[in-house]
Amino acid sequence: MEIIKNLHSYLAYIVLAVLIIAVVNALLGWLGKKDFTLHKDLRISLFALILSHIQLLVGLILYFVSANGLKAIQSLGMGGLNAPARLLAVEHPFINIIALVSITMGWSRHKKFMESDKKFKTITIFYGLGLLLILSRIPWGQWFS
Repeated sequence: MEIIKNLHSYLAYIVLAVLIIAVVNALLGWLGKKDFTLHKDLRISLFALILSHIQLLVGLILYFVSANGLKAIQSLGMGGLNAPARLLAVEHPFINIIALVSITMGWSRHKKFMESDKKFKTITIFYGLGLLLILSRIPWGQWFS
């Protein structure tokens, strides 16, 4: 289980970096009225999507085997969780699943457009929303302790 926990923790840095790159790239492409290229723009967005989904899968495995996930809810009940435990057992997984839904919707929607500005705009909005949601529910106290 320690391997899964470390993988989830270290992969988070990579996922955040790639998501930030994808959002900034899409924002610059949208505002700069650039052409959406398959070589660069599509690959950055796809790489962010894939890494985010891998992180979600590792997180879900961790949720079901860790004492801080489902087991905490089963043993303490929803009312027995303090704020840090509630963050790990409820808020972090729930909000991050919503973030991944947003990122996935952005990927799916951008494919429907032919115009570069609409592709960039869609990725900026949906990936950006997903990134903000992820950043809002990271257990920062554990990262910096």
